[in-house]
This record gives sequence, C-alpha cells and structure tokens, in this order.
Amino acid sequence: MSLYEIIVLALIQGITEFLPISSSGHLLLLAELLGWQNQGLAFDVAVHIGSLLAVMIYFRRDIGAMLVAWFGSLAGKHSDNSKLAWWVILATIPAVVFGFVLKPYIETYARSALVIGTTTVIFGLLLWWADVKARQHHNIYQLTWKTSLFIGLMQVLALIPGTSRSGITMTAGLMIGLDRESSARFSFLLSIPTILGAGLLLSLDLVEAQDAVDWHAMLLGILFSFVSAYACIALFLKWISKIGMLPFVIYRLLLGAVLFIFVFA
Repeated sequence: MSLYEIIVLALIQGITEFLPISSSGHLLLLAELLGWQNQGLAFDVAVHIGSLLAVMIYFRRDIGAMLVAWFGSLAGKHSDNSKLAWWVILATIPAVVFGFVLKPYIETYARSALVIGTTTVIFGLLLWWADVKARQHHNIYQLTWKTSLFIGLMQVLALIPGTSRSGITMTAGLMIGLDRESSARFSFLLSIPTILGAGLLLSLDLVEAQDAVDWHAMLLGILFSFVSAYACIALFLKWISKIGMLPFVIYRLLLGAVLFIFVFA
C-alpha cells in the first residue's frame, strides 16, 4: 500500500469503528471509487490495535474501577461498577457464540454492495426511530441483566456487513431508555472485548497465513487509527447529547444511496 492509502484507510477505520455509521460501507466505497484492493490481514490487525488502544486509554479510569469492583464482586462486594463489568461480559457473549457459528456464511454470502447498502439504510432508519422515540430516562448504571443481554443480542446483527456495531448497540441502548451519552458509553465499553476478540482472531489468521509483514505500514496503521478513534470517541461523547443521531442517519442514507448507484447503474 502507498502512504496515502495507509493514512486514509487507518483514519476511516478508526472513525467508523465508533461512529454509528458503516465501516464496511466506506471500505467498499473506496474499493469501488479508487480500485483499492483489500489491505491484508496485517493491516487489519494494526487498525484493530490502534482502535483498541484508543478506547482503552480514553476509558482507562472506568476500566480500572470496573476491574477492581469486578474482582471485589467475586468476594461478595457488589457495586455499580461491578454490575457494569458483569453487564459488559454478559452482553459480549451473544456476539461470541453467534460469531463462531455465522461468520463463514456471512463472509460467503453477505459481503456485497447490495447487502451493505441495504443494511446501511435500514439500520440507519432504525437508529433514527430509536432516537426520536427514546425516553432517555436511564443512565448507564441503571442497566440490568435483561437490558444488557438485549443490547448484546442486538449486537449480533452487526455481523451483517453495513449494520455498524456501534450503531446497532446505540440503537438498542436508546430503545431500552438509556440517554444518548449512556448508550454511547456502553457501546464503547462493549467494543473493548469485541475488538480484542476480533483482533486475536485476525492475528491467528495472520500467523497461519505466514505472509510477509510490512511493519512500517502496521505501525502507521496503529498510529493513525489510534488518533482518529480517540478523537472520535472524545468528540462524539461531547456532542451527542446536543446534536442527536439525525446527522449520522442522514449520512447513512446518503452512503446507502451511493452504494445502490454502484449496484444498479
């Protein structure tokens, strides 16, 4: 890959990992417009590392408090942070289970412009509906095992390209009555085990493939995906309560329309 491709792809991956828009839609669009090939396993691993570092560093205090509280809960000492840690674990399980079962079928049948364009539009409209109808009565510490499991089950839909993992989990959070910031924060916390798991699987694939690794491209991928992901998280949490989800819905509809043009033109 050229330096330009590395920077653009890493920035896009870092941003779309956490905004409620479709990362696969953007990557497909770049491939269609510019003729770029798949960036390869090594680069995929790099951008996952960058995104993971960004969310973990941004939420370092929350993660530290949750870990301490979680270990305390094993000794019978329960708190809001220990419950939140358990809810993140619980909400991760459906994606792990269904991911192993459905991944081969999705990679074979669902990675087309038509599928990605359709899911980009449909789940964009669902995000808009959830935001408009949202009660926003609850904060992140008012989650229960049932509502956390619901978000986790909805996250399974993100296995379908174009859905957007962050988009569907924020949609689910709004549907159960979380305020916008809390739905975003839980989505970001839930992304940590999800990105970690995906990165580990990609790393295993990379080892098995025994391909040559461009370490320069990997380091740049980590750097630029980290910067874009960290800035994205910080700005999104700062603005989301004020601007709502409508700008992202409009963007998804436009992205879906462009993808449909490539399909039917």
